[in-house]
Amino acid sequence: MTPADSMKNSPLGKTTEYPTQYDPSLLYAIERIPMREKLGISGSLPFFGLDFWNTYELSWLNLRGKPQVAIMSFNVSADSPRIVESKSLKLYLNSFSQTRMDETADLIDIVRNDLGNAFGSPVQVSLKLPSDFMETEIRELDGLLLDRLDIGTDIYSPDPSLLRSNRKEAPVEETLVSHLLKTNCPVTGQPDWASLQIHYVGPQIDQEGLLKYIISLRSSNEFHEQCVERIFLDILKSCKPQNLTVYARYTRRGGIDINPWRSNFTSGKRPQLIRTARQ
Repeated sequence: MTPADSMKNSPLGKTTEYPTQYDPSLLYAIERIPMREKLGISGSLPFFGLDFWNTYELSWLNLRGKPQVAIMSFNVSADSPRIVESKSLKLYLNSFSQTRMDETADLIDIVRNDLGNAFGSPVQVSLKLPSDFMETEIRELDGLLLDRLDIGTDIYSPDPSLLRSNRKEAPVEETLVSHLLKTNCPVTGQPDWASLQIHYVGPQIDQEGLLKYIISLRSSNEFHEQCVERIFLDILKSCKPQNLTVYARYTRRGGIDINPWRSNFTSGKRPQLIRTARQ
């Protein structure tokens, strides 16, 4: 068998059609309610939040046919009725690659309208052009690193029983960070990697148990948004903080990263809109 024949039988390199003319029908929306029902959420949401998206593979043509490139960022509220499957967004953005645009503002207006229709909620869209690329700063999430703990574990399925807090002592305020969050895409089975930031006010959370819990999500199959909401709910139920924020910065896949942020209190601060080393 030749190398070429061998590759034909592999799971790699399967042909996917990538339309190159603008086509908003490529966006595939998924209802949030069924995902939340699996988490036991019904009625009013126990949190508010935003999903922050960054796309690094956006190109179009100006009116003279010269290619243009940009990094596009957008955010949508956690109370939008739908999410958008990320590969469908990749295909949608690629459909601009042979599409001529007069102004970048025209592109922003089209994308904002299409994404708003797909998510069922207003979407804030911005573009960073090459002249501004040097402004991109690589930073890490603020907080005490849980990964410093020398632990052992063999639990790799979601286990909220690992979460504990000390309710006999005075409440504390802490920000904790881990780079060990890994889940799997429920559509493709591909691994998703993230850095996680947890800020809370309440009984002190047992850090070793929290780290083991984060690691226990390693074999779960959930969208990014669903995973962050699971973490939020599990900590809220098991550790009883008065205030809680959970924020994940996922590594990109297909030129796209998705960064969900969920909170039950207003601190007056927006989450850190940074690009981490792994992003």
